[in-house]
Amino acid sequence: MSFRRLVRPALFLALLVLQTPAATAAGVHVALTPALSEVDPAEELTLEFTVTEADAAFNGFDAVVEYDPAMLTFLPTAPTSLQQGAIMTGACGNTFHLFAANGDSLAFTCVLLCSGLSLTGPGAVYRLKFRAGATLGETPVRLRSPRARFYDAGLFVFPVETADAVVRIGNVIGVAPTGAPGLSLRALPNPSRAGATTLRLFADTPGAQQLIIQDARGRRVRSYEWSGEPAGARAFTWDGLDQQGRRAAAGAYQVVFRAGARQVNGRVILVH
Repeated sequence: MSFRRLVRPALFLALLVLQTPAATAAGVHVALTPALSEVDPAEELTLEFTVTEADAAFNGFDAVVEYDPAMLTFLPTAPTSLQQGAIMTGACGNTFHLFAANGDSLAFTCVLLCSGLSLTGPGAVYRLKFRAGATLGETPVRLRSPRARFYDAGLFVFPVETADAVVRIGNVIGVAPTGAPGLSLRALPNPSRAGATTLRLFADTPGAQQLIIQDARGRRVRSYEWSGEPAGARAFTWDGLDQQGRRAAAGAYQVVFRAGARQVNGRVILVH
């Protein structure tokens, strides 16, 4: 069924809600989660539209999410009905769903079509998938004013308390890195309790690269060098051993990633 054919019942639903006296309810707390996503360039991520608390009952909602298409690319599912959250689709198996992508915003409506059935949360009611671009930095993903609307049996539920999200492209988990634009360094997991950690590296130009791991006193523990590396992202695992093959002591280590004359610094914590 085309989006145009679905517009008429959506308008009828909107008019029904607008013509009905507002409900007096405990309200709904909703957020885009996770609040902070740290990803590499070209990495995919999912944000969920989540009712975070078991507050007022609702059986439908609509919202518009805004994002920067220069930083993120939206990845629709096929069919788009799969974007509905599990607590909506699992409630009774019958929902009214509308979705539209408009360049820098995503509009969606979802209503339970089972008579007398309402939800209170918590749980994800919608999900959106993106791919990070090549530009390093932070970008917000916001709910457009009037933020979001929830209703129950034709009555508005209020107040609706909302929270936006931030996507950070190219960073070190748990540490504020320093360095040059066009490079990024992440450590997963961090802290590492297995004696090893995966370092995810990104350089926007090809060429020679070097990775140096130093202890808290600045002494070199391990180093790696590569020549003629292509531009882009890749993963490299430090096994937690020093240059002589001995197990590195627990503690904080400085990591330096160099590409040509540029470098980015971060920190890895080993926990034995």
